[in-house]
Amino acid sequence: MSKVLVTGAAGFIGHHLSKLLVNSGYKVIGIDNINDYYDTDLKLARLQDMHIDTSDIQEHIPIEGVITFIKLDLRDADSIMKLFKEYRFDYVINLAAQAGVRYSLENPQSYIDNNITGFLNILEACRKYPVTHLVYASSSSVYGLSEEIPFSVNAHTDHPLAMYAASKKVNEMMAHSYAHLFGIPSTGLRFFTVYGPWGRPDMALHIFTKAIVEDKEFDVYNHGDMSRDFTYVADIVESIKRLIPKPPQKDNPKFDAKKPNPSISSAPYQIFNVGNNAPVALMDFIHTIEQTLGKKGKINYKPIQPGDVPKTYADVQSLFDYIDFKPATDIETGIQAFVKKYLELHS
Repeated sequence: MSKVLVTGAAGFIGHHLSKLLVNSGYKVIGIDNINDYYDTDLKLARLQDMHIDTSDIQEHIPIEGVITFIKLDLRDADSIMKLFKEYRFDYVINLAAQAGVRYSLENPQSYIDNNITGFLNILEACRKYPVTHLVYASSSSVYGLSEEIPFSVNAHTDHPLAMYAASKKVNEMMAHSYAHLFGIPSTGLRFFTVYGPWGRPDMALHIFTKAIVEDKEFDVYNHGDMSRDFTYVADIVESIKRLIPKPPQKDNPKFDAKKPNPSISSAPYQIFNVGNNAPVALMDFIHTIEQTLGKKGKINYKPIQPGDVPKTYADVQSLFDYIDFKPATDIETGIQAFVKKYLELHS
């Protein structure tokens, strides 16, 4: 049974991925520091959904459930190295990160500590205890100022708009360095606006749903003139599952050093977009939430916020060619699933 480390296992994507991988025959070891960036009760509820006893979680002590869970912080380099030495992972899926574009305007240091130093500790552990494949979360935010739609992994991403995006761009560059120097096969995934059941409270779907249920006003930025390539979480984790046994190889014949493609390399390194390839207008998204709840929202229109982009749209052809799977869940299906779980958790 192959052993997979999932970092951020109490997080939104990590929770869904851990369950899918267990059902697919992997032995999953999940770690999370359960920080208070958002309500820790939701993180604990996700762990409880995986039959983890959360009544007495202690640092470094494994708890058995559907997965083996260990409370651990990526910034703790010594403990990360000990973890790799003990378990000798076959695969590593790094999802743990300080999330949030707007929060990065208030607390940029957190993104250096968690997203850059934390990822360095993962890379160093993979160097000391080699793995078959390292898959890590990047973000559509790296496209920054680019208006070349749809966003292609072949495009350059040198103009991030916030520290969150910059930290994800740095992750891609770090992964390439370690792939080149130490042969660590790595795949970076640029996720596009992930949503679905158990979603984060700081994301639009949760904020809008909560406000409508409670008859409260909520802010909509750029006066609603925005669109997003909303991607359902089940499609995200299915993509990851299919990628795990397909690490990039050295000396990709498609790589031309005289005209380098940013998404591939002579090193075992690759980048993919993971998106629905179908942007949805923000107001259509909100109307679908209203229809699902049977209630109108009280919208407070505001100008665009620093760090935001008006539109995202993923070109996912290279992903489809590689794993024969393309995210395609429509927003009606995805929002209905989210609302059902939201009402269940807040009844």
